[in-house]
Amino acid sequence: GTLGRTKPTDLVFIIDSSRSVRPHEFEKIKVFVSRVVEALDVGPNATRVGVVNYASAVRSEVSLQSAQSKAALLQAVRSIQPLSTGTMTGLAIQFAVSRAFSAAEGGRGSAPHFKKVAIVVTDGRPQDGVQDVSARARAAGIEIFAIGVGRVDMGTLRQMASEPLDEHVDYVESYSVIEKLTHKFQEAFCVVSDLCATGDHDCEQVCVSTPGAYRCACRDGFSLNSDGRTCTACSGGLGSALDLVFLIDGSKSVRPENFELVKKFINQIVDSLEVSDKQAQVGLVQYSSSVRQEFPLGQFKNKKDIKAAVKKMSYMEKGTMTGQALKYLVDSSFSAINGARPGVPKVGIVFTDGRSQDYISDAAKKAKDAGFRMFAVGVGNAVEDELREIASEPVAEHYFYTADFRTISKIGKKLQMKICVEEDPCECKSIMKFQAKVEDLINSLQQ
Repeated sequence: GTLGRTKPTDLVFIIDSSRSVRPHEFEKIKVFVSRVVEALDVGPNATRVGVVNYASAVRSEVSLQSAQSKAALLQAVRSIQPLSTGTMTGLAIQFAVSRAFSAAEGGRGSAPHFKKVAIVVTDGRPQDGVQDVSARARAAGIEIFAIGVGRVDMGTLRQMASEPLDEHVDYVESYSVIEKLTHKFQEAFCVVSDLCATGDHDCEQVCVSTPGAYRCACRDGFSLNSDGRTCTACSGGLGSALDLVFLIDGSKSVRPENFELVKKFINQIVDSLEVSDKQAQVGLVQYSSSVRQEFPLGQFKNKKDIKAAVKKMSYMEKGTMTGQALKYLVDSSFSAINGARPGVPKVGIVFTDGRSQDYISDAAKKAKDAGFRMFAVGVGNAVEDELREIASEPVAEHYFYTADFRTISKIGKKLQMKICVEEDPCECKSIMKFQAKVEDLINSLQQ
């Protein structure tokens, strides 16, 4: 909209409508396609959109040469019907290379300033090969994004997608949450004049837009670290006394490979703490159908031992009793018998990937009423209303969501400073203001 315009692109959606995709799920795919299209500058000289529908056969639903209005394009997407047969993903990609992106169909591949992008959405294992045909597509200059849903084969997605894979492979637990990827693709096609308006770009505190670029800055009382993104308080900070307990979802929907990513997420935050009897203490609780304390506050006196214990944690793999886990946190985790220290700030980080099978309201309220600072981190099918109910005020600063387990490290970065208990950053506020003024003067002289 007002932030910028979309890059001129030949964009082709390749959507799976095999029999494993139920009719109501196929409707969710069409909504996702429509939401991405709504944010584009659609037109003969701007972005052209095509849609390829596939199962055992491949059908072109919308071609790039359709010189139609955005409204007509959206109407065409709404009218697409599923084919409901097999899953010939390789055939569909070959069709895109030879037909959908061809000049006869409206492709502009010969013009170097037009990008060629394919977004493949699939929920299963293909019945044909995708590796060679995807390599040919990429060699032909087509950038491929692969979105997998549910029981998709992740290896297949990686064979299809362009490099870097982290940016081109996405996974969601079900079609009901595929819309959460919309913003990513809206950003991917946009040339934005105000870069900070689209996100914080991993700036820990303040993102400052400059023409065609951005830089990170810090609030008064904090200084920018050498990484150019994170900030450190003039005093206190991560070395302050803190009792921190992780409450980790070990239900079967998490899956073993994702549970290993959760362990890395925990240790990422532990890395940012100063662990000792007088500074930070860490406890860990895992829950599924029951609750298990992995280790209490104060059991381990240094980061190395905590991280080793986290790595050894076994996966429970049952249900999702988040309410029961929150009750355990309130009644036991922050008790003196489990190592909690009187007068020391208490922080709970609750991690979940789905809807709780029991009520959370009472226990979530008790935790906050007891003065615990509660952070809620949700992945995949996590329910936003539940995350907000767990999170402390202001809620927007205390809950996080990502559709993909592989991006939780970004949440970890944001949490690292939010859990910090500042002692007195105001002591050096005047120094920081003076430093900022000097930097501004130097910048103006250089210009």
